[in-house]
Amino acid sequence: MSANMQWVESLEPQMSVQESPIGTQGPVVPRKAARLTPLALSGVRLDPASLLGGWQEVNAAATIPHCVENIERTGVIENFRRLVGVPGAPEGSFRGMWFADSDLYKTLEAIGWEMARTGTGRWAGLLSEMAELLEQVQTSDGYLNTRVQGMPDQEPFSQLEHSHELYCAGHLIQAAVAIHRGGGDPRFLAIARRFADLIARTFTADAGPRIDGHPEVETALVELYRETGEESYLRAAELQIERRGHGALPPGHFGSQYYQDHLPVRAATEAIGHSVRQLYLAAGVTDLQLENGDETLLHAMTQLWDSAFGTKMYITGGHGSRHRDEAYGDPFELPPDRAYAETCASIAALQWSWRMLLATGRARYAEEMERALLNAVAAAMTADGISFFYSNPLQLRTGHDGSHEDAPSERLPWYECACCPPNLARLLASLHGYAATSDASGLQLHLLTAGSFTADTLTAVVETGYPWSGEVLVTIRGRGELAVRIPAWATGATAAAKGAEILAEPTPGDYLRASCEDGATVRITLPMKPRLVRADRRVDAVRGCVAIERGPIVYCVEQADLPDGITVEQLALDQSGAILEEVPQHGAAPVHLRLPAVATPLDTTLYQPYPPASTASTPVIVTAIPYYTWANREPGAMRVWLPLA
Repeated sequence: MSANMQWVESLEPQMSVQESPIGTQGPVVPRKAARLTPLALSGVRLDPASLLGGWQEVNAAATIPHCVENIERTGVIENFRRLVGVPGAPEGSFRGMWFADSDLYKTLEAIGWEMARTGTGRWAGLLSEMAELLEQVQTSDGYLNTRVQGMPDQEPFSQLEHSHELYCAGHLIQAAVAIHRGGGDPRFLAIARRFADLIARTFTADAGPRIDGHPEVETALVELYRETGEESYLRAAELQIERRGHGALPPGHFGSQYYQDHLPVRAATEAIGHSVRQLYLAAGVTDLQLENGDETLLHAMTQLWDSAFGTKMYITGGHGSRHRDEAYGDPFELPPDRAYAETCASIAALQWSWRMLLATGRARYAEEMERALLNAVAAAMTADGISFFYSNPLQLRTGHDGSHEDAPSERLPWYECACCPPNLARLLASLHGYAATSDASGLQLHLLTAGSFTADTLTAVVETGYPWSGEVLVTIRGRGELAVRIPAWATGATAAAKGAEILAEPTPGDYLRASCEDGATVRITLPMKPRLVRADRRVDAVRGCVAIERGPIVYCVEQADLPDGITVEQLALDQSGAILEEVPQHGAAPVHLRLPAVATPLDTTLYQPYPPASTASTPVIVTAIPYYTWANREPGAMRVWLPLA
């Protein structure tokens, strides 16, 4: 347990339990039907020395500035300036993807959450400039989309299957809400409301079944309703959701499922089509249910979640196995080397699971949030915060051609389709908003991390080295009920309390609950022994292989750690030996693993008789590193799933 408590002491003036932290709210603030309520951002601080807190610091220092630099460099901001004739703006046509506006909006959202987190004034000048620019570009009726406005022959909302107009509007709205909640320039909320008012007027009940080909605006409209109380925004979100699956859009090259228009939302209980669109839509449906209490929507979302997370999710928390249309495959179609697992899909999966957690209070949703966050999401960014993966394979072969950005051998500073970097920035800036909740009984801790978490009647100060250490010490100020999630893998977890009565013992996959008095402590010990994991036998691509996990962290073997002359394709895990832990002198992770393995010579012909002739195998001890840290040294082969010797 860390002895350095200076960061806790610095919180005391603003975390007094006599003052309810009703200040800055986070990304999701349900009004009506939620089982759990997110803590106010002003009531949470992650220890900057923790893994999650450290990521927030890197995000603030490096990732957000990197995003700002690149949306300027790639012409995203120029697209706005060009429309209003800003002096010095280059002449020419729109630059970038159809949805390039959203790269600016996601970056602005990240800035809004960072303002809420730290009160920084670093970006005040940029926000003022962008607010003025957006006001100038926005038309008198509220419309705002630089690609469409730069094409005089295209009418607004006339090519919804691929124009991303409502998708961009959604990100504008979410940026405005974040800036408003962060105490920033109020002009953004006014701009967003003018556009939302136009959407509410245009996409009315009698306007025909018109929907955007890329869901996203649904969550944004619901959150704008939550921020303003304007019912027309909630109704507009409901119409977008209820119109799905009725042939509103032409099927296009990839079919109606690509646009999430193949079945009505209550009937679409298998995760299918473009994975990001599927997950954003599911988050929007769950947001709607959190406001209208419609149990048929929650039932459908539960079935859909079971499909996505029970039959189509990678062990890292990645979603989407097909490069062709960035889509889900069939159930159990999870090839590690062809995993698409787009970063935005992992982020969307976390956001949806958060909403399902708020709706139900079930620990399994927090479990999958943690899996995605500590593996798939974490892998998408270098340790310095300025290079990124778009797709996240679980295996990279020796000799892989990484020359194309769709499947590179290493993280890239930016992408032609740059949706992922600013998406990471906005998630990390608001990450503390996903850690804990409250209800009438007390406080619930869902993401195990060092920090301070304040509800109405109590503050929980958490000291832990998790996910590397299994020791978690919670000290209570105030009184009330504390709930701490016990991970599903933590068989043998134990708990001890002083000044608290344990109401529910630490059961894997559920919550330890304790009734606490002021000054109480609850100490939880989670077993952190490395373990082997196999996939369902229907996942043919990894049959006969195992993955290695320690705590919530998935490990992999990387070529950079192998002896000269041995490739990852030669390795097989020796089950008879012990897996040992080591603390490296240098590296991004405090715990590496030493695996007993054998290296077998590679075959010399593609197809050979069975059974194979016996060949001499060489015993080797290989280092396994956390999956999220791979490719931080040099490009090279890697694999998560290892065959058994």
